[in-house]
Amino acid sequence: MSADAEVIDLQQPARQQRVLMLSWEYPPVLVGGLGRHVHALSVALAAAGHDVTVVTRHTDGAPLEEYSDGVRVIRAPEDPVTFPLATNSLLAWTMAFNHTLTRAALRATEAGDYDVIHAHDWLVAHTAVTLAEHLDLPLVTTIHATEAGRHQGWLPEEMNRTIHGVEHWLSNSSTRVIACSGYMRDQVTTLFEVSTGQIDVVPNGVDDRAWRARPRAVASARARFAADGPLVGYAGRLVYEKGVQHLVHAVPYLRARHPGLRVVIAGDGPYRNELEEEARQLALGSTVRFTGFLDTTQLPAMLGATDATVVPSLYEPFGMVALEAAAAGAPLAVAATGGLAEIVEPDVTGVTFPHSDPDALAGAVDRLLGDEVFARRVARQARSMVGRRYSWAAIAARTASSYTVARREHEPLQTRRFATRVGSPRPRITIPEGNLLTAGGTAC
Repeated sequence: MSADAEVIDLQQPARQQRVLMLSWEYPPVLVGGLGRHVHALSVALAAAGHDVTVVTRHTDGAPLEEYSDGVRVIRAPEDPVTFPLATNSLLAWTMAFNHTLTRAALRATEAGDYDVIHAHDWLVAHTAVTLAEHLDLPLVTTIHATEAGRHQGWLPEEMNRTIHGVEHWLSNSSTRVIACSGYMRDQVTTLFEVSTGQIDVVPNGVDDRAWRARPRAVASARARFAADGPLVGYAGRLVYEKGVQHLVHAVPYLRARHPGLRVVIAGDGPYRNELEEEARQLALGSTVRFTGFLDTTQLPAMLGATDATVVPSLYEPFGMVALEAAAAGAPLAVAATGGLAEIVEPDVTGVTFPHSDPDALAGAVDRLLGDEVFARRVARQARSMVGRRYSWAAIAARTASSYTVARREHEPLQTRRFATRVGSPRPRITIPEGNLLTAGGTAC
């Protein structure tokens, strides 16, 4: 099914709205894709005439408050106990961070009222729910990924179970939930018992112009990374669920089929050492190159220089890198999983393969490398598709419409208290045992 069919059409005229955005990362703090998403969305909303304030965490060298690209940015300085903590627990850090984030957000409200609070992922859940109740405002939450999804349905440790519980609580405390794909909508419904009617599917966006490297830069990247054969690329975090190990295992077959092959793996992460060891054991030597992270100038050029860019994820709520690579002009070979399956239409905007299958991955990449006319055709159609469907202006319009619906559906606190006995306990969240994405889970 095409992405157009999956995405709910929320585009409708919306008046100027005052938005209080909460995110644990925002430039210059960029850990993954979330910070870039929140920044681009906020700037696009502001460009459309909305009044946007982002409250996020502070980092050395960044101002505590500034107006940047039309967005008011307030950064919460860490309390003395927040860093360093006497523990490496992410949960302890998150609780401490939410205390300072809440105070900074309340200071932001002293300058004026807001129409809606928009939270991004579980790390800001406590601040988001506190503000929504204290200010009696509708809460919209974007669930970018789920803890159970990252672990293919399992919650292996106490921390994973706790994060899942916070995600459940945040989703059910929100007036509206935004999911980046139909796949994520279904996952939120399954995992958190949120009705599909409460969830808006709004995809991530991409600035396609920013990913179109100049021909000279592409040629320079080609000279840097390729040899006298084809060039295959990967970009992203080096973690197990990204499936890079399956790309590495496919290289011997591809190298035998395409003499002079080079594979460039751009990115970093906790799985890098293991991946490099696998490459050594397979005697891939100069064929595979691990570059670490490439900057915003180098990465578009590298992607544009490839004869195939591979996205082999086991779990991918959306698949932002596929859009970025398409905008850069790369022929795409992606795992048919999650949001990737909604972005790439087989044989039209790329080729697909079952995830966790190195042989199928190799066959898909081989098809692109062996038929340059086909590869360039699907690359052109993918680049055109990105411009039509995923501009940030369109994504901002959909998001603003979600705000409008949330404001219409919001029940004032006084009404909610009258409908439910004052002081009645909150419903208890039960976390099933087993695999949460299959029928085998049982509530505990």
